[in-house]
Parts: sequence; structure tokens; C-alpha cells
Amino acid sequence: MDRVFFALGALAAFIGVGLGAFAAHGLKSRLDPNLLSTFETGVRYQMYHALALLGVGWACTRWPGAWVNASGWLFVAGIVIFSGTLYVLALTGVRWLGAITPLGGLAFLAGWLCLAWAACRA
Repeated sequence: MDRVFFALGALAAFIGVGLGAFAAHGLKSRLDPNLLSTFETGVRYQMYHALALLGVGWACTRWPGAWVNASGWLFVAGIVIFSGTLYVLALTGVRWLGAITPLGGLAFLAGWLCLAWAACRA
């Protein structure tokens, strides 16, 4: 799983850099500042958790097991749900997606707890 999480982290970072550039150059003049800020928040959390996935890839080699794997999949889910809903909300203005976004935040939090638990149990 170490290579899977490392690859997913690198891919998420690649996409995050691309989306950040898209926001800075392609959306700045087209989106309301509040919606642009929402999009940028999605990019920021995607990048944080892309780096976290690189850490999970390393943790898989150090403390292999279900807790580390769970943390990686929770980070992936958090990126998709949290950042994904913010991107769609910013681009479409569909406000009800804001009700789903916190589920991604909970996935991020659960991922960090699982990673901490894995480290403590090692």
C-alpha cells in the first residue's frame, strides 16, 4: 500500500497545483471573490492532504497495518468530498453542496486520528 498512497499523494498534489494555477489565472476575473476564496480553500486542503498521503506512504513502510491504511483512504475520501464539493460549489454556485463538505472534513479528522493511533500502537 505504500506505493499506492505515495502515488495518490503525488497525483493529488499534481492536480492541486494545476487547480491552483487555474484559479489564479483562469478564475480570478470570472468568479466572485467569495467563490474564488472557496475554490482556493479546496486547493489548500487538497495540497495539505496530498502531502499527508505521502506521509502515509512512508508510514506504511514503518507501521504497516489497518490503521495506517484507513488513514490513507480517509484522506483520499476527504480530498474528494471536501475539496471536490468546494470546487463544484465555487464553479456552479450550487449552495446545497456546502452541506456535504463537512463530511470530507470529518474524513480528514478521522484520517489524522487513525494515523496517530497507528503511530502510538507501533
